Amino acid sequence: MNIHQLSVTYLPEQDRILARINTTAGEEMRLWLTRRLMLGLWPLLSRLMTEHLLKLEAAGTSLDAADEELKKMLADFRKEEFLQHADFDTPYQENQPRLPLGEEPLLITDVDASPLPNGRLRLSFNERPPNEGEPRSFQMEMEPKLMQGMMHLLEQALAQSQWREAFAATAGLEDTSLSDDGLLPAKPRYLN
Repeated sequence: MNIHQLSVTYLPEQDRILARINTTAGEEMRLWLTRRLMLGLWPLLSRLMTEHLLKLEAAGTSLDAADEELKKMLADFRKEEFLQHADFDTPYQENQPRLPLGEEPLLITDVDASPLPNGRLRLSFNERPPNEGEPRSFQMEMEPKLMQGMMHLLEQALAQSQWREAFAATAGLEDTSLSDDGLLPAKPRYLN
């Protein structure tokens, strides 16, 4: 399957992200991505993409000993390079004639991500309904440039959804209660 276009849109009335993938064969796959799924998927995809971008560097083998700041800087540089050549201006082609997964988007329950030796990333999107219906799935392989484009679209949708703030909050797990007078933050409490 050759991917022609990607569309990633946050739908506030559903509180979900709708991802649509157009192929050159005129097929469209539709996927629902929930906040719960993205909570685990976003860090995984970010890490895999960063690792992959570092491997693309000419000095990739010597980067193993580099500090994290240098690795992040090189990965950010490569991401910007990919985004400069990406086409985000062409409108997504609506109404594809064939929907192999059906009219209703897959409600993704889990994603398997595997870096491949040829430089691509294989993503398997799975819908496993509890105690009912047949599981549905969809698998695609993406070149690094296309993967970075998808990450950029996901990042925009996450910004619209304001889920990323919640991701950061769960990482800190700070107590934000107020002091007795209600004016200042209370001192942190630790429970055993």
